[in-house]
Amino acid sequence: MADSQNDALKLLAIDDTPQNLELIVEALAQDLLEIITTSDTDEGLQLFHNARPAIVLLDLVMPKMSGMEVLERMVADDPAAEIILMTAHYSTESAVEAIQKGAADYLTKPLDLKKLRDRIGIIVADAEKRRQAFQLDHALLDTYQFEGIIGRSPAMLETFAKIRRVAPHFQTLLVTGATGTGKELVARALQRLSPVASGPFAVCNCSAIVETLLESELFGYVRGAFTGATQDKAGLFESANGGTVFLDEIGELSMPAQAKLLRVLQQREIQRVGSPKTRAVNVRVVGATNQDLRELVASGRFREDLYYRLSMIEINLPTLTERREDLPLLQKYFVEKFATQYGKEIKGITRRAQQQLARHIWPGNVRELENVIGNAAMMTQGNTIDLADLPESVRNPVEPLKSNEELLSLEEVQNRHLQRVLELVGGNKVRAAEVLGVSRATIYEMLARIKNAPKGLKSKSATERC
Repeated sequence: MADSQNDALKLLAIDDTPQNLELIVEALAQDLLEIITTSDTDEGLQLFHNARPAIVLLDLVMPKMSGMEVLERMVADDPAAEIILMTAHYSTESAVEAIQKGAADYLTKPLDLKKLRDRIGIIVADAEKRRQAFQLDHALLDTYQFEGIIGRSPAMLETFAKIRRVAPHFQTLLVTGATGTGKELVARALQRLSPVASGPFAVCNCSAIVETLLESELFGYVRGAFTGATQDKAGLFESANGGTVFLDEIGELSMPAQAKLLRVLQQREIQRVGSPKTRAVNVRVVGATNQDLRELVASGRFREDLYYRLSMIEINLPTLTERREDLPLLQKYFVEKFATQYGKEIKGITRRAQQQLARHIWPGNVRELENVIGNAAMMTQGNTIDLADLPESVRNPVEPLKSNEELLSLEEVQNRHLQRVLELVGGNKVRAAEVLGVSRATIYEMLARIKNAPKGLKSKSATERC
């Protein structure tokens, strides 16, 4: 992939015949193309690694190393490069093999110069479109970045509009959404757009504090209130006076803690542990949870009056699956973020890696995507993130087991798949062998095993077919 800052694409030509290299240079000379040539495969691989050409013209038959081997090594190094093989010994088999190994095209010698120019012209034009798209992506990131939150889907644009409307006025607010959807980012956006933007922003993860310490952490304590309380200490609400308190995982609060929080929200005052005095506090409170508080209320685990106090204004965040149109923007944002963080020149994500990311179900939402891109950016040795750089959980995800799903042995899975294929091909065993990529003998062996399996382990369809 060419550097978006340079107008000229690099083209590397590798051929052991100097006349062919001269012909290529003469035929393709243009302002938008910088042509590099070599007749040595080792030097060619080194040039490819250092210069990062967008296009490679590679002779299939070379003295030191075959063009097919060079192709494999180049694709492993930079899968985004457009590699075109050239040969005077054309065969359908080698052409198919080259395409399967990542070649963009396969040309015969002597080269048809018009065809070569047309093919390179298409690649140059596509590169120009990608350069323009790269610039547009930057503009889109700026346009669709709202207080550090990225999104252009209707669901997120509606969320942004709601934050703008309520930020100047809210006193208490509830943010709901699955884990990793960005609840704290919303809380910080509300703070920045509120009249108390210059005030403190205090965070408490309610699930991370043990019950015995929660009250003193939130409301503070006075000297002598308990063993170890050697001096007065302000709690979270006092520390955030004139600002915002963010209570994450608020559904994890115990019933006694909920009662004390309700008093703070109603009276706007706190009472330190061990003190008879109350202290006025002027804070905005944002509660967040990934649980359904209405269900907790119904089951008696969350106070109804506290729920209604919190949910006077509620912002519900969509999952990443519900805003898939934001995925490309988020990917670009995180690639740029981690490229800068790791000091790497990472241009983007290959098409096949993007396709795999698009297929993933993202149970951890945006936080999971951030972790995946961060890990891939750290692992990649090239200037693009490819399939091999993605974590195993994304490359080969394990589908969650449904509660009523039957646990099967590997042999039973194979048997059932064979039966399904046979049904689709009308019982034709030759065709089934072709579809499964095995010999007919293997098909007959599998059918024999099904036939001889203990009663109850074979289906009626298998028995009938045998």
